[in-house]
Amino acid sequence: MSSDQKEVLRKFNINNRRYIGGKSELLAEIFKAIPPKYLKGKFVDIFAGTGVVASEAAQYFNSVVVNDLLYSNLAIYEAFFGTSKFSKSKIIKFVNYANIEMKKDKTSNYFDKNFGGKFFSKTTARQIGFVRNLIDDNDFNLNRRERNILLASLIYSADRIANTVGHYEAYRKKNEGFKEFSLGLIEPLDLTKSEIHRRDANELVREIKADVFYIDPPYNSRQYSRFYHVLETLTKWDNPALYGVALKPLPENISEYCKVGAPEAFADLIENINAKLIIVSYNNTYNSKSSSSKNKITLEQIEKVMRKKGSTKIKKIEHKAFSAGNTDFDNHLEYLFITEVFK
Repeated sequence: MSSDQKEVLRKFNINNRRYIGGKSELLAEIFKAIPPKYLKGKFVDIFAGTGVVASEAAQYFNSVVVNDLLYSNLAIYEAFFGTSKFSKSKIIKFVNYANIEMKKDKTSNYFDKNFGGKFFSKTTARQIGFVRNLIDDNDFNLNRRERNILLASLIYSADRIANTVGHYEAYRKKNEGFKEFSLGLIEPLDLTKSEIHRRDANELVREIKADVFYIDPPYNSRQYSRFYHVLETLTKWDNPALYGVALKPLPENISEYCKVGAPEAFADLIENINAKLIIVSYNNTYNSKSSSSKNKITLEQIEKVMRKKGSTKIKKIEHKAFSAGNTDFDNHLEYLFITEVFK
């Protein structure tokens, strides 16, 4: 086996991402909070982010629903949570070919022209762009699921070596430590029933009935579509014009939960949920020293809305917050609001 083929053995599980607000370390506490009588039905993660909570829910529930506004997360969900068939041998053949040919090809592309020498080395950015073009060329006759598995694999592989502190608001100015790129493979989940959406959460809740809703909205002014714009561009591959030091495209998918109207948006969301149980995750960054990290919704506002919806318990969990390196959180807590909805 060649060294290129050995690289294929790099596997990514769904939680192998750096992501603001990721809940990988809180999964046990979240699912411990769900009374057994609510298990086995439908579970909805309406702000699914990395998808790790829904992935865990798949072990307890008959059906999971995931939703997020980001195009990159949609591709990831369709790769991990999709139920349509795919050829593993075809995907491995693609990865083997890509890992060999990307090192031979010296053609410049959109990715290295814009992100090379910044978020990635010039060589690595060119290789990432080569693989992205190869996916769209579709010489391997990929179906939709196979295409998304490869897109998700590319996202995970690129994110692992990105010259950042975990998001794409900025890149490290000292870039002597650029890492080499190789295309690995995600490990799709084995599900029989799922729903995947890229919708406004407040619209989608009006159309879904479920046993359990898990709610983990953004709470501060940091827009996820801006923080992960490089991965959004890599997914959409629409060659947008870029602006500013961080090389961002024009704004899109702007969340109301990152604006002053967040409390009203949250109240509307909860009021229109049709479920037996609602769990809301909330972290207390309202005391953050960074203005962009301060919560737009207070603890008291959430509690008032949840108690109006049903019988509510509050669980406090000590949890170290994600930090980009500029923000300190003292006595950081994660709150879980567990609400049994009034009948």
